[in-house]
Amino acid sequence: MIDEARVVSALAPRAIVPDASQRAAIAALVALLGGPARRRSPGHAPTPLGVYCHGLPGRGKSLVVDTVFELAECTKRRIHFHEFLREINRRLVNEPRGDDRLGSVSRQWLDGIALLCFDEFHVHDIADAFLLGRFLEVALALGTRIVLTSNYAPRSLLPNPEFHERFEPTIALIEQHFTLIPFDGARDYRFSGAAAERPRFFAPLGASTGEQVRRLFVAVEGENALGPQTLSAAGRPLRVHAAGAALMWVGFDELCGASRSHLDYLDLAERWQGLIVDPLHTHALAKAHTLQRFVWLVDIFYDRKRALFIASDQPIASALGNLEGAHDLSRTLSRLAEMQSRAYPNPFDGEQVSSDTTVYPV
Repeated sequence: MIDEARVVSALAPRAIVPDASQRAAIAALVALLGGPARRRSPGHAPTPLGVYCHGLPGRGKSLVVDTVFELAECTKRRIHFHEFLREINRRLVNEPRGDDRLGSVSRQWLDGIALLCFDEFHVHDIADAFLLGRFLEVALALGTRIVLTSNYAPRSLLPNPEFHERFEPTIALIEQHFTLIPFDGARDYRFSGAAAERPRFFAPLGASTGEQVRRLFVAVEGENALGPQTLSAAGRPLRVHAAGAALMWVGFDELCGASRSHLDYLDLAERWQGLIVDPLHTHALAKAHTLQRFVWLVDIFYDRKRALFIASDQPIASALGNLEGAHDLSRTLSRLAEMQSRAYPNPFDGEQVSSDTTVYPV
């Protein structure tokens, strides 16, 4: 049985003393897991079947939810938004025609899952909105306990005024069946972590940075792995500087400047433990589609706890600070900060960094 004290104890090794928002979330999650799944109690209002944690990046939403998820003793699944969309769409392709193919696929996908934790829930596209709306209807009807984390309050989902009204029934469903927990703490935990012993981002571009990146790759994969290759990412060709069993070295323009989707980055994150992005000329980030692809890349590699090394002409924070044109850019900056901290696991931290290379924090 999970109780609040057990969750707080599990957070202590990470030097986390829960603030008011985190404590409210812990209480709601413990209550969600403490009783049998049911939609209604006779004579009472509907019993919440979900918890919706929302707020600014880095306030501990995923940290609290992941801690409770690890302690939960039931059939469970945690999934990121992009991975979920890929799985559902793959099933839809193979599903026989019928009146409710999405409902049928949703029931198959949810079969046997008592607890579903859905990380980084967001809706920016009307097609995704219809898919997610039907999926949540099915999940609630089945009695599946659901936990969502999001940077958006329910009323801020699908903000495009052209489509928002069509998503309002799903918003009402969330407000009716979920306990809503706003995370409004002042502290972004990702910016407060101690820097990693070995730097992971480098600037400016130049001979010393180029040599450091080369030595990093060779230390992991060996000299024999050096040399350009053309690989495949989600079925599309990808030209890389070099690739070994664990680490890939690729230019930013090829990775994010070309026409790619989140499916490419999911594929790469499943096949490699880390990625060297070099070179990155930050003026390319001013293009909205390129910037959005970079946001997807960071989201997916962060979620999978993959290593990310970036060699750029200037620090990423300086380049991203005044940009617009991508969803969830504040989350990207927050995650990039954590990816350079000791708290973020990196299997390649043992490699040496030359003393004449400039390194920088996000």
